Amino acid sequence: MTVHLPGLLRDHTGGQATVEIACPATTAAEALAALWQAYPGLRDRIVNEQGEIRQHVNIFINEDNIRDQGGYSAPVPSGAAITIVPAVSGG
Repeated sequence: MTVHLPGLLRDHTGGQATVEIACPATTAAEALAALWQAYPGLRDRIVNEQGEIRQHVNIFINEDNIRDQGGYSAPVPSGAAITIVPAVSGG
């Protein structure tokens, strides 16, 4: 599984923009658990204290936002790419 990360999160992956996670994940929950096991510092940046995805963070499996695909139960097809995108705002 390939995970693409924005610049804001790369401090937790040794500066890598893309990381490969070897796991047989079939759901978003399993994929994220494997990501957090490999890079524990990412978890608190992606989810809140209750384990919910932070409001301004979007996670895509291929082109589909997991919020629209069942959240943590969203299916992860074999060879999928996961992209984590924090919302950007300004004024």
